[in-house]
Amino acid sequence: MSEAAKNTKTDQPYFNLERIYLQEASLEQPNSPSILLETASPEVAIEISVNATRIQDEIYQVSVTATVTTTIKERVAFLVEAQQSGIFTLRHIPTEQVDPMLGIVCPSIVYPYLRANIADLITRGGFAPIHLTEINFQLLYEQRLAQAAQAAQTTPEAPKTADIESHPLTNGAAFKH
Repeated sequence: MSEAAKNTKTDQPYFNLERIYLQEASLEQPNSPSILLETASPEVAIEISVNATRIQDEIYQVSVTATVTTTIKERVAFLVEAQQSGIFTLRHIPTEQVDPMLGIVCPSIVYPYLRANIADLITRGGFAPIHLTEINFQLLYEQRLAQAAQAAQTTPEAPKTADIESHPLTNGAAFKH
């Protein structure tokens, strides 16, 4: 194989999920067992955040964290927090495409695993599962860009995300059910 052919193959954009894992999970039931006997409808609050960290030159960890707080009659039934992470290789990806990949594509891959783990934790705690809804990570990413642009107008020089080793890709979207 000629040297030019080798370079052409190795310079191709490359995206790969190396590993996906549950980095952290906790379930708190401060009012059990009495809360398990309640028949009133629960109120559920959900917060989601996304963070990306460069591990090595072309390797990133993208984490999606969810906090689910459920109350019944103003008493906490349970609090679940879980962080699902993925390790991704992004090689020969144009610089302007790296941030969208980390903020949209990677969380979209990680999130279904987080949803399943949250539902499983809640069920194992003795409650009916809560299935987190689908999330439009592109919309969250665009909101973050708009907030960053607005902050840049008020701040003389804001750092570019490509220059940051670790940064949040969302500002913690909150959902109420």
